[in-house]
Amino acid sequence: MSAVGSAAQTTVPAPGAVLDGDAPGGVRRRRGPSLTTSRGGFWFVLPFLVVYALFTLWPIVYGLGMSFFDTSLISGGAQFVGLDNYARLLGDGEVWRTLGITLLFTLLSTVPLVLISLGMALLVHTGTRGQWFWRFAYFAPFLLPVATVVLIWQWLFQGDFGLVNGALGLVGLPDVGWLSDPAVGLWSVVVLTVWWTVGFNFLLYLAALQAIPQTVYEAAAIDGAAGWRRLVSITLPLLKVTTGLVLTLQVLASLKLFDQAYILYGGSGGPGGVAAPVLQYVYDTGFVNYRLGYAAAISYVFFLIIIVVSLVQAGISRRRSA
Repeated sequence: MSAVGSAAQTTVPAPGAVLDGDAPGGVRRRRGPSLTTSRGGFWFVLPFLVVYALFTLWPIVYGLGMSFFDTSLISGGAQFVGLDNYARLLGDGEVWRTLGITLLFTLLSTVPLVLISLGMALLVHTGTRGQWFWRFAYFAPFLLPVATVVLIWQWLFQGDFGLVNGALGLVGLPDVGWLSDPAVGLWSVVVLTVWWTVGFNFLLYLAALQAIPQTVYEAAAIDGAAGWRRLVSITLPLLKVTTGLVLTLQVLASLKLFDQAYILYGGSGGPGGVAAPVLQYVYDTGFVNYRLGYAAAISYVFFLIIIVVSLVQAGISRRRSA
């Protein structure tokens, strides 16, 4: 009786490897080096390592070194200032104001992007007719470039002829200054971002729902569980890992807010600057005011904050899924 589930161990022969067909028992033994144990595998990954080092590692190291210099984009000179750039940003109120806007946007966008995508996936997974259409309709906005998305919503948000205010007027609600009122300036970016990116989370949840064995629901039906009880006791607990992944990816994506807010308000930061994220301040400092060293210091402090948030989020998700 053979052991069930014992997988045959195979190795990938390296180019030029010689196989011995005369081995006892008819088993072909490998004489040449294996790709997993020899140096031959290194040459296969070398092109990736070169590109990764050239376009990822080197800019990171170069930018970190730049943050210790007073570097100007127009003068070309660089003076070593040590930690002065980092000490200066601690007292720069604009850094903390834009960082607060970024964190607020992350909170306002992450919650609906998780809940709405989960609801959409549950509705499609229940067997609604024309599933292919709903999958395409929900995911299609994610395929659009950011400039196109912003142009669409600039029309929708217009105060006098925009579709959003037109819909509000049909139900008797007053017009909203989506692009001019400081009270809703950041909300406009949130609405735009949710519509644009919710399809990606929707696909993750839909794939996770389809991976749940149907036998689990059949066993629950035998025990008398149905409807809401199945959702709370079976579906949501089995989606914990996916929810942790969606939360982590969404928090990281929202913290990197820049392009949609920048294009929507033409680089002005919105009415009263309420939609100016910290990355826009880094851009303005480095490429508008030409203070590259100071901009690099701000970006690396923000990078450190992202690392800390990611580690905390990953730790919480791991604990919940355990």
